[in-house]
Amino acid sequence: MANTDIPPYKPGLLDRLFVKFFGVVNKLIPWHKLPGPIGALNLVALRVSLRENNLHSGYSSQTVQGNIVDDPLEDERFRHARNSDGKFNSLDKPLMGCSGMRFGRQFPRHHCRKPTEEELWTPNPRMISEKFMARKPQGFIPATTLNLLAAAWIQFQTHDWFNHEKSNQEFDIPLPPGDKWPHDHMKLPKTKPDDVLDPSDIETPGYKNENTAWWDGSQIYGSMEGVTHLLRTRDQDGKLALTKDGKLGSIIHGDTGIPATGFINNWWLGLELLHTLFVLEHNTICDMLRKAHPDWSGDKLFDTARLVNCALMAKIHTVEWTPAVLAHPALQIGMNANWWGLAGETLTKLLGRISKTSETISGIPGSGVDYFGAPYSLTEEFVSVYRMHSLIPDNVAFFNAASGEHHSTVPIEDMIFSDARKPFKAGLSLADSFYSFGINYAGAITNNNYPDFLRRLHTPDEQVRDLGTVDILRDRERGVPRYNQFRRLLGMTAPKTFEELTGGNKKLAQELREAYNDDIETVDTLVGSHSEPLPKGFGFSDTAFRIFIVMASNRLKSDRFFAQDWNAETYSKEGLHWVQHTTMKDILVRHCPELGRVLEKSKNVFAPWEKIPKSTKYGGVETNAM
Repeated sequence: MANTDIPPYKPGLLDRLFVKFFGVVNKLIPWHKLPGPIGALNLVALRVSLRENNLHSGYSSQTVQGNIVDDPLEDERFRHARNSDGKFNSLDKPLMGCSGMRFGRQFPRHHCRKPTEEELWTPNPRMISEKFMARKPQGFIPATTLNLLAAAWIQFQTHDWFNHEKSNQEFDIPLPPGDKWPHDHMKLPKTKPDDVLDPSDIETPGYKNENTAWWDGSQIYGSMEGVTHLLRTRDQDGKLALTKDGKLGSIIHGDTGIPATGFINNWWLGLELLHTLFVLEHNTICDMLRKAHPDWSGDKLFDTARLVNCALMAKIHTVEWTPAVLAHPALQIGMNANWWGLAGETLTKLLGRISKTSETISGIPGSGVDYFGAPYSLTEEFVSVYRMHSLIPDNVAFFNAASGEHHSTVPIEDMIFSDARKPFKAGLSLADSFYSFGINYAGAITNNNYPDFLRRLHTPDEQVRDLGTVDILRDRERGVPRYNQFRRLLGMTAPKTFEELTGGNKKLAQELREAYNDDIETVDTLVGSHSEPLPKGFGFSDTAFRIFIVMASNRLKSDRFFAQDWNAETYSKEGLHWVQHTTMKDILVRHCPELGRVLEKSKNVFAPWEKIPKSTKYGGVETNAM
């Protein structure tokens, strides 16, 4: 697909040499088996190759990205502030990344065509869910290096990034013979395709993102300016509205019983906690800015606090959450370098950017915008690899954050949608809840680890759905290639046998062979990714990681508020300092001081926390507590 406005990405000579050198090395040794520093350089080469080959627009033309004539910047406020609709992040292409724009693709669109009816239903997605998603009699498989806060965090982030438009038409999902589903059907709204703007859209439909594609905290601020206005206080303090006792819920969304916020789909206690925490953080940033700049207007306070809060989320995800999930030496180096550069955190805090433009030396923030040959958007494949429902356990064991005493063990099923606040009504505090999430395990991202309640989820539209089936069907519907083709298009090898796919696990290989009728080319990407052996320290597959490695940096490098306008004029001197010197631990302790002694020795809050002695005495498989 030709890009007429953004020039094709052309790696420099050193980058090309890196790609060729490590291409030869990786035929003998995979990147994750190299020593940490060399592996990190290998990742740089992989990212160059992925940027060159695996960023594609969802449109046939760039004209849809807007221009300064048809979409002028009429309010100068948004030259130095985020627009909730996502507009004007690019001043030249003001619609890029805004709500209502299409998802992009990681692969050329002709590889992502709409499936035939046979391809859509073969093999039966519900059967695949039953065989490879359902928890077996032994139950929950814990990820012993991650806590439940890590699971809540990624849903909190994905709610910022993407939400497909739904159609009025429905799938009537066929049930396999002998299925024990409690109803005679399972219905699911189809994804609504965008209008046909080009003949290629008939074979490969485009799908719109209702959220902004930018890393802009839209889950708490909203993806429309009108929504943001409703969520703010009526005072000129720049703050978001909370109840008198500092909780969400000064406004309730319709008749759902869920507090009004930027994005409330699939609401549960984990989202309630993190939404509350970052609304509190926004308001605290406003207080700090008001003290430093008493003459600022309410809008100026709000805009700057939002920039700081969004940058905090991006930084936490980059240098804290990701290294917890991908605990590999090369990733520790690589993710810190994304933010701080090879110069490192200490030197960057002390001296600022050493290199004006090099993201390698001084990190992406402040290095300048680059789209790498394609208009910025999140991609369908990015959505696909963030299907991580197996992170969720069946129950949560709650403890008192001060004494460590066990309070109760509650099924997560009893804390979803309008019931998300049940633990608070039972006497638990915000600190108690965070402490409990910190010492409960998340689930392993692997086969047969979807929580039972998500495979019979009663949704607010009065349907019952199996999210395992939904995950498989959504990828097929939206043209995400199957596992082997997905790997080929990423420049990876494709296994020729089921035994090769599973790393020699003969039992799993036979189960896959039977389910996919001995045709390895039809294995779904999600199932294949859950079945392949993981690199040491990895919480998810190397296949999914390839999408992550290119998009993790692209989300920062394409955003002018990170890559270009990372300065005191935009953020304020105080705001920049707040971002660079604040960690997730700082935020938790700021708003829940009771957690200070628990987190004193914690190096990463997304790893299991140290227990208070009385919590240690309590155990049991049924609680999922350590």
